[in-house]
Amino acid sequence: MFGRRHRLEELTTRIVSDLRKQAEEQFMQPVRRATVGRPVRFVGAKSEEEDDLALSRLHEAFMAAGFEEVMFELEPVGAAFAYEATLDRDELILIGDFGGGTSDFSLLRVGPGIRSRGRRPENLLGNTGVGVAGDAFDARIVRKLVSPALGSNSEARSLNKILPAVPAWIYTHLEHWHYLSFLRTNNVREILKSAQLRALEPEKVESLIAVVEGDLGYQLHQSVQKVKYELSHKESAEFAFRDGAPGASTVELRIPVTRAQFESWIGEDLAAIEHSLDVLLRSTGTNAGEVDRVFLTGGTSFVPAVRRIFTDRFGRDRIRGGNEFTSVAQGLALRGAAAARR
Repeated sequence: MFGRRHRLEELTTRIVSDLRKQAEEQFMQPVRRATVGRPVRFVGAKSEEEDDLALSRLHEAFMAAGFEEVMFELEPVGAAFAYEATLDRDELILIGDFGGGTSDFSLLRVGPGIRSRGRRPENLLGNTGVGVAGDAFDARIVRKLVSPALGSNSEARSLNKILPAVPAWIYTHLEHWHYLSFLRTNNVREILKSAQLRALEPEKVESLIAVVEGDLGYQLHQSVQKVKYELSHKESAEFAFRDGAPGASTVELRIPVTRAQFESWIGEDLAAIEHSLDVLLRSTGTNAGEVDRVFLTGGTSFVPAVRRIFTDRFGRDRIRGGNEFTSVAQGLALRGAAAARR
């Protein structure tokens, strides 16, 4: 970054340090302890050792930011504590926590009786996780809906042959907003300019060039998330994106899309989520009928196809939600407060 290399821990420390300082200003006292949520499986981790590496990096970042005591808790367990605060009896609950990068599931017993007796390790029956959630859904929308409008399916004439106009790897970068900046190189500029000259649909490549040169990945993905939200509430929507930075070409995309199309694009991701849920039930020897409640949290829990996975297994009357964007943080606060009282 700006010619300097930074370790991941250093970058995380900058963010966490600002959070600590803001908290100290708000509460007017030193903040040296933190209760920190973590996914069941970190994105990209393929083994327990890689999960441990991610956790150690996170711990190092918090210590470097000025914290003296850091307690980690699984994010779905954090959501369970938030749900438990609403109960007047003990329950066996399944928590589905859908973040940006991971979908995590935990099966545990919670309630006032368990809280008063004191929590025991056996109260947590099991947990699973998969590196698929909102970001993966966004990437599917970009691949199937946005990239074709920017020339991913376009062809070019070269030496009397018809070939793809633009290399596929460029569109792969579009699927993740934070990758798009890596396309702003002289090499990519030359590739795209050459492609535009040869393309049978040069206007699409021109729009792609405008997105790359304007570094519009973040704005593009905001539009993607907006249409995903609309499809969670309606059977059809319109993907709309427009940007005309001063001195640059105007990019305007308006593309109709249906919920059925979207659900067909995320079929593999839904299967991965479903498999992770099945693994949890099998590994704990739990039948769906034994689960008292299912609490779903996180933005992706609003996607109808995701909710259907749970309503089909457990019935609509056992599904609960609420504070989908804050329940994990609320539960972590309760967890930290309980630990401080001991």
